[in-house]
Amino acid sequence: MNGAVMDELPVVVVGAGPVGLAAAAHLAERGLRPLVLEAGAQAGAAVRRWHHVRLFSAWTELVDPAAARLLAPTGWQRPADGYPTGAQWAQEYLEPLADALGDRVRFGARVVGVARRGRDRLVDSGRDTEPLTVHVRHDDGTEERVTARALVDASGTWGGPNPLGGDGLPAVGERGQARVSYRVPDLQDPQVAARYAGGRVAVAGSGHSALTALVALTALPDTEVVWLLRRGVVGNAFGGGDADQLPARGALGLRAEQAVRAGRVQVVTGFRTAAVESAVDGRLALVSSAGHRVEPVDEVLALTGFRPDLAWLSELRLDLDPVLQAPTALAPLIDPNAHSCGSVPPHGATELAHPEPGVFLAGMKSYGRAPTFLALTGYEQVRSIAAELAGDHESASRVELVLPETGVCGGAGVFDAQDDDTTGCCAPTGPQVLSLSAPAPQGP
Repeated sequence: MNGAVMDELPVVVVGAGPVGLAAAAHLAERGLRPLVLEAGAQAGAAVRRWHHVRLFSAWTELVDPAAARLLAPTGWQRPADGYPTGAQWAQEYLEPLADALGDRVRFGARVVGVARRGRDRLVDSGRDTEPLTVHVRHDDGTEERVTARALVDASGTWGGPNPLGGDGLPAVGERGQARVSYRVPDLQDPQVAARYAGGRVAVAGSGHSALTALVALTALPDTEVVWLLRRGVVGNAFGGGDADQLPARGALGLRAEQAVRAGRVQVVTGFRTAAVESAVDGRLALVSSAGHRVEPVDEVLALTGFRPDLAWLSELRLDLDPVLQAPTALAPLIDPNAHSCGSVPPHGATELAHPEPGVFLAGMKSYGRAPTFLALTGYEQVRSIAAELAGDHESASRVELVLPETGVCGGAGVFDAQDDDTTGCCAPTGPQVLSLSAPAPQGP
């Protein structure tokens, strides 16, 4: 295709979340034609699913600079500094941003496939001259083919929660189990709170979602909370506390640690779920791969992270790390087996590019299965990508990103390795129930 004609085609952005809309703002500012395709009915559809959760990033870290410049002529007022909930982030920023972008954002448009026009992934010729064809399915069942010069996949990972099973696949009996949930519950909703109050709830996971759930559940009356950790020791699961440069993130870990030390949470380490068994009374038993049991359990929250959906990208030539499913050049910078400091080195279009010309994964999708993604990271990613697509290679390579430290360093893989070291002091032969002996501080 003629280069001038190619330049007239839109850059398709998948996902109207924080990073996708920021990408559109940067592309528009560069004089390119963004087209945002969102499967949901409104901006920030995934964010609205965790509307009740308060972010540990402040408003100053949640508004993209190009987006703010786009919004300024509309009379939009930047929210006062503070820590918004998911609902506030969507309503006070993402929704106005989508409105400002106008018809460059389409809702109810699910991308189900992308390919090089007229070529499957086996064909070499034309991959640098032919445009992309984006296959779209609309809510009314109709299908559309959009011809694009480039693709920015900012669809996130919300739709792909990791299973409870300790080997990365659903445990026996997990599929279809109504008492197993994969989201932080909204305990401000009386009906939801009634489901968890007075019962015994198991929380699996060691990230911020798990900590959020632990803190919330301990506020319910007569609720027993069991925290299941695959790692052999608690280690740095509580985060950096006062050393965390995001104060709200550090405070979350401190509150969770206080709940454990006060005896309101039972901690079971070295537990990798292999089966979910139903009892006659409707309660559950969780069985580890080593045959150990945690029972009885009324509800299970599997908050074990997310993974990317790569199926609809199958006809593109991607270069992904075999472990994280993140771009190969980015993977060593974010691998939790190596570090968890939070200080991701600067990266942009160069690290996010693939053998398929003009294709970039951005936002949480770019991290694959790695955790601890921050909005600031995504905003800098799409600034660099937009500069690269506009031909400003110098700006694209001048990546300036300084992330707040978590206050801890040490890969999660270190703790898993200790589980198998029978000579180590932290190598239990089976799941260990921990009772932290430090004096209990005041309640959260």
